[in-house]
Amino acid sequence: MQARAAGFGDQEALVDEDGAVRMSFAELGGFMVRSTRAAMAAGLQPGDRAAVWAPNIHQWIGAALGILGAGGVLVPINTRFKGSEAAYVLGKSRARMLFTVTDFLDTDYVAMLREAGDELPDLEQIVVLRGDVPDSTTAALDYLAAGDSVTEDAAQSRIDSVGSDDLSDIIFTSGTTGRPKGAMVTHGQSLRVYEAWTDVIGLREGDRYLIMNPFFHTFGYKAGWMSCIMRGATIVPFQVFDVPKVLEMVEKEHITVLPGPPTLLQGILDFPDRETYDLSSLRLTVTGAAAVPVKLVERLRDEMTFETIITGYGLTESTGTTAMCRHDDDPETIANWSGRAISDTEVRVVDDDGNEVPRMQPGEVVTRGYHVMQGYFEDPEATAAAIDADGWLHTGDIAVMDDRGYVRITDRKKDMFIVGGFNAYPAEIENLLMVNDAIAQVAVVGVPDDRMGEVGFAFVVPRPGVTVDPEELSAWAREHMANYKVPRFVEVVEALPLNASGKVLKYELRARAAASLGPVAG
Repeated sequence: MQARAAGFGDQEALVDEDGAVRMSFAELGGFMVRSTRAAMAAGLQPGDRAAVWAPNIHQWIGAALGILGAGGVLVPINTRFKGSEAAYVLGKSRARMLFTVTDFLDTDYVAMLREAGDELPDLEQIVVLRGDVPDSTTAALDYLAAGDSVTEDAAQSRIDSVGSDDLSDIIFTSGTTGRPKGAMVTHGQSLRVYEAWTDVIGLREGDRYLIMNPFFHTFGYKAGWMSCIMRGATIVPFQVFDVPKVLEMVEKEHITVLPGPPTLLQGILDFPDRETYDLSSLRLTVTGAAAVPVKLVERLRDEMTFETIITGYGLTESTGTTAMCRHDDDPETIANWSGRAISDTEVRVVDDDGNEVPRMQPGEVVTRGYHVMQGYFEDPEATAAAIDADGWLHTGDIAVMDDRGYVRITDRKKDMFIVGGFNAYPAEIENLLMVNDAIAQVAVVGVPDDRMGEVGFAFVVPRPGVTVDPEELSAWAREHMANYKVPRFVEVVEALPLNASGKVLKYELRARAAASLGPVAG
């Protein structure tokens, strides 16, 4: 950060609160030193964990930079978590400090944590970044003021002592299945991965990046504000997705970079008053985390000013990035493939014995290189199950690989279901269904069936103003895909349940399907 503060100087580094807060890179560098002084005054030692549980606000970045500057290990917490879920992460990581808010979407995170009633013996201090300050917590301004007891030279010395092999953060897996596990990553890994990532997407000095992906996720944190600092782009945090507000911010702040999941980009394209906003500054988007229709890519290019549209594939355990498409890929490739390995890493598709399968044959994605996490925090058994003796991270994702080395994710290994002896991959079926013009979004899960073992259950979100008849869609599907892939059941819904990263929560859909069907289907 300090090198970037000196290099980019007076260039605008951050815009928040509808423009009321603006910082240059030099000022952001000063903010880091002040926050580091405060962390040191609070007793944070190198290697200590400190958590941030807050929405996308500039104070999140300030708290994080102070934690990292003091040599601490950052633990981001999902803003959608309830008190007990946050308490699990705090307890598992043994975090000494928590930075949070009490006024996000009418939610008081301190109250919610305390109501959960979990014992957190390691948690020594709660700093309230924004909102009312409950008893036994510290206001952000008071926390920063206490840092006056530490000199700037001492803080700079601590910042300079942080090495590339030191842990930078423990990011807990999304928790769509089972208990979250904390993936440990070093400073050097993060910087090297996002040097490669920003090279591929073409993020450059002077870009203005509206960050809607949550900071608690690798995309919002490392592919978001950290990448902006690395490249000299302006950070524009955004808290809650709202199409008119997004379009207003794009126009007002001349946003050039607007990544997000397909649902977000589709919402912008389908917004009826889109043409009334000046969106001509937009040039770059990165999407993924769900099925990407070819038509979405084509519309982004044809109806808007996006020059670069990139999709990719990664997971928390690979520092958020494993494979990426490239800027000159055609729409079919961008929509249907997740790209090839980032520079100086390896990606393979293997069978259950770890042998590489022939091209275009499905298997599990494994990856090896500098991007693979150090392991799960204090969980050697889970680490050994994820990373084999040769250093390959087993992702649990099913894919095929073509002759270019591009992978197409067909599904999570656990999401595959077997219909009458045939392997059915929900992501493949979803992509086939998305060809139908009536469908805006779709998610498929497997449900038990007496005769076939399992069959597909599709949850469909229609495009605005369009009515979807389940029987007609089933008939259409029978004409467009192999019979075993055709969903036996179709339910039309207004929206799919998503986590904060834009991924569909399949376990919720399985529960909904089970409730809808009752006893095993016949």
